[in-house]
Amino acid sequence: MDPRRVHAALSLLADRRWRTLGELVRETGAPRRSVESLLAGLSLEHTGGDRFRLTPEQGAEIAESLRTGYRPLDPADPVGHLLPEYAAVVERVAGLIERAPRARHVLDHVSATPETVVRRALLLGARFWLPGTRLLCVGDHDLTSLAVGLVHPGVQTTVVDVDERILAYIDERAAELGLDVRTRWADLRLGLPASAVEYADLAVTDPPYTPEGVGLFVARAVQGLRDQGQGRVLLAYGASDRTPMLALKVQQALQDLNLVSEAVYPDFNSYFGAEAIGSRADLYVLRPTGKSLPAAAARADRFATAIYTQGPQAVEARTAEGASPDVAGLHPDVLVGDWRKQVLPQVPRVRLTTWLAKPYAARVRHAAVALPPGLETALVRVLLATRAEHVRVFLSEAPGDLADEAASLAAVYELTRRGSAVEAVRTPSSTGDQTQRIVRAILDRAHGKVANVWRDALLDAHAGLTKRQARAIVADAAPWARDVTLLELPLHRLRDLPTAVRASLDLVTAAPAG
Repeated sequence: MDPRRVHAALSLLADRRWRTLGELVRETGAPRRSVESLLAGLSLEHTGGDRFRLTPEQGAEIAESLRTGYRPLDPADPVGHLLPEYAAVVERVAGLIERAPRARHVLDHVSATPETVVRRALLLGARFWLPGTRLLCVGDHDLTSLAVGLVHPGVQTTVVDVDERILAYIDERAAELGLDVRTRWADLRLGLPASAVEYADLAVTDPPYTPEGVGLFVARAVQGLRDQGQGRVLLAYGASDRTPMLALKVQQALQDLNLVSEAVYPDFNSYFGAEAIGSRADLYVLRPTGKSLPAAAARADRFATAIYTQGPQAVEARTAEGASPDVAGLHPDVLVGDWRKQVLPQVPRVRLTTWLAKPYAARVRHAAVALPPGLETALVRVLLATRAEHVRVFLSEAPGDLADEAASLAAVYELTRRGSAVEAVRTPSSTGDQTQRIVRAILDRAHGKVANVWRDALLDAHAGLTKRQARAIVADAAPWARDVTLLELPLHRLRDLPTAVRASLDLVTAAPAG
């Protein structure tokens, strides 16, 4: 009853050109298993490698059948006719995608084609009024933020992602292109960055294609909308036509968030890979209702660590909850994370999300933190969130090279490896030069707005400086510091902090008195 993709594959094979399995998947949108089943019933010639074509006899037979019974059908594409006008943008986006960091399969990364990314930007402009609009990209391995900036320069975009490489790359390219794009680090299982909450008019996400992944990313996107009555969430999601129950579970997750599917554009998104779903995905336009935000707040924190389709964070790889590391000789004032009840039952416990959301009320000298599999990238933020003298962070496996983490925390912690744990010892308050003292002041108040803490540190160091002058100097030296806490900044911003602070002090010297 739905032969469109099979007929498209047969049509390609009937022209007697050599094809690969991957080419047939990408050009037809048929799942890999469907194409494999089709090929198994045909008479094929092989090159000896992975390329094949129909035999002359069967090619002629199928060509005749298709001539009388096949009518090509393009999926709904409301902006395809606009694409030729933006050929230069497509070419530029293709270059950006080609130079982007390699995909990380454990994060379910699959790159969208340049045409797909530009068509997303065109659809936003065709369907919504964009001048002065704020866009939130909940994950952006596809670089949708850059495409939107190129097509609609008036849109202000914030990108939230867990991949430090992607955040650094987007920052570099946005600066080169003069685009209004800012980046925030977040593992969405731990919450949406404070500066992204109720920030956007529109949100775009291409999440892991599991019910858990889609539910979590869309819930965070809903939390990022500043007007639930007018905002929209654009979701890219695809499933094989062989697995309708998986698609049903995803749609049930969307229904649980009380979202209206205003539109579903089939096969709107094309990818380099993802052959299991035919290298295609639909595009959903979702509209929140009055019950969506409460549902998102209630459900987002319930999603398990496992949200991906592969790797240690895969849905199939769920492990028993609760950590039971070796705490012999450890006398913590607080246990952070998910710990088994029998581990130091008399010690107060704090959830990771609470630990990162606000300062802990009591004084802490020694802290023990349990990070479950998949949340290792939160290590730096967890350490910054406390002013304890000694912190031991237990990981699911022995940590690798800690060079990036050590460089980011050099002004406040000394890091060492201890089996599968990371030992962090707080260094004495800096008695070095002004740059070191200001950097330390910022790192010591990780929950505060970076620009505000920085401004106050400049005022403390220079009595003749006015608050307005200090604020302007910080904005000039580090425009990325506005309205953001230290815990949201990507690692490359943390590593660059001493250089930026030094630049602000140079500006103080040049500032007029009073």
